[in-house]
Amino acid sequence: MTVFLSLGPKPEEPQHHTVTNPYPAETVARLTRESREIIARYPNARSALLPLLHLVQSEDGYLTNAGIDFCSAQLSLTGAEVAAVATFYSMYRRTPTGEYLVGVCTNTLCAIMGGDAILDSLQDHLGIHTGETTDDGRVTLEHVECNAACDYAPVIMVNWEFFDNQTPSSARELVDSLRAGDDVVPSRGAPLCSFKQTARILAGLEQGADDSSVAGAATLAGLRVAHEKGMATRGLEGED
Repeated sequence: MTVFLSLGPKPEEPQHHTVTNPYPAETVARLTRESREIIARYPNARSALLPLLHLVQSEDGYLTNAGIDFCSAQLSLTGAEVAAVATFYSMYRRTPTGEYLVGVCTNTLCAIMGGDAILDSLQDHLGIHTGETTDDGRVTLEHVECNAACDYAPVIMVNWEFFDNQTPSSARELVDSLRAGDDVVPSRGAPLCSFKQTARILAGLEQGADDSSVAGAATLAGLRVAHEKGMATRGLEGED
């Protein structure tokens, strides 16, 4: 039996990408100079989209319509094409972000080790929910799925730098120090900087601090046990 479905009219759709609060001319000129430096590193200009998104994020603290429009103009892409990439990657923010983006891992191992309790504690302590920013603009709180640091669970990341083996009390002390402007040192990795400065580093416009850290005992535990038991990895054909 054949069934015919009668479809309603196509909904009205905007025909043009509308830019709100466009950048001032001097900002466009500066960003254009910096974007040309970035684009020149790639044989295909479109490949520069990810660092260009970090560039405009460093300007506003998140991706605005003006930032998306700027990227599309520099790479001859549509706003929809740029937005499709921007919404795929979680490092690109679509809402205003504080000076410090505090991400609490709530994936399986971190949750079991106390990640959920840490997130609940910070929400109560800061008086905000995930995705929100404190009134002083210093801290934006979010939960993240996995920081690939299960050996140091539960983990918090601040502007993508690691703070390992956290507890609800240590997490509260951490955000209090951030809001007070104290010198906060990550457990490992590069020194901490602001969210906007981090975005410029990711755009490749500033040199990040040298990270001379080495793998810690927790990371190397499995390798140590393997050596003690005389275990070795083998290739696909059974070779060491």
